[in-house]
Amino acid sequence: MVDTRPPLPGRLLEREGRRTARPALVASGAMILVVVLAAAAPRLLTSRDPLAAAPTSRLLPPSATHLFGTDLLGRDLFARVVHGSALTLQAALIAVAVGLVAGTVLGLLAGCLGGRAEELLMRGVDVLLAIPGLLLSLALVTALGFGTVKVALAVGLTSVAMFARVVRAEAARIVRMPYVEAARAGGTRWPIVILQHVLPNVAGAVLLYAAIDFGAVVLQVSALSFLGYGAPPPEPEWGSLIAEGRDYLGTAWWLTTLPGLVITATVLAANRIAQAAGTARESR
Repeated sequence: MVDTRPPLPGRLLEREGRRTARPALVASGAMILVVVLAAAAPRLLTSRDPLAAAPTSRLLPPSATHLFGTDLLGRDLFARVVHGSALTLQAALIAVAVGLVAGTVLGLLAGCLGGRAEELLMRGVDVLLAIPGLLLSLALVTALGFGTVKVALAVGLTSVAMFARVVRAEAARIVRMPYVEAARAGGTRWPIVILQHVLPNVAGAVLLYAAIDFGAVVLQVSALSFLGYGAPPPEPEWGSLIAEGRDYLGTAWWLTTLPGLVITATVLAANRIAQAAGTARESR
């Protein structure tokens, strides 16, 4: 029989939420796709050289010829933003990978071994969490040196603690499952149990957190680049592009505003996609 009863208010709100969420999710996916395309094949979006100076065209406002205007040396800002996405995205992916791998190893060891090993590892994680992320990344990048990869390593190391906590919580829950206890009772060694039973069940949660963490990592990488720790000039990087235009806010607003909007849109799009992935995972 077909249910002819009117939908409950909760159902109506849920349906309405899904309708309004779809356009935002599609727009977020399109934004991330454009950023990935810019990083992988920038020549598909612009044919201009991001390093070519044109003194006669300096500080031109946005127009059909120069979509984002030009900077103080006459370089096309849109081309610099497009080409700069490769460095920023590369640093963000390296940072997430470092936090993911190192945090997963620490979390698995703490959650599976328990006892003194867990207490020792998690106290170290708590110490890392007590230090503000940007301050810790500044200290690390000062010790490691300047450059995109060094910035990525510094940001990645600051995110190890949160990855470790997520993995440890999941691992501690999974090791109490009957099938894990049965494997241990059957004489299976811990490395085999971790690889065959614990890690596959932890992967979903840790990958979801990696997606959530990506937006924050982009912001942190851009902040360090803004402070001058990223790629050396004249290489374009999103944070350094904003830094180059901060002295011209009154006369050339586009130098900081447009790269800043690109960073904001990328972070919001990544967070929206991660939120949708988390909702889908919870509904299973």
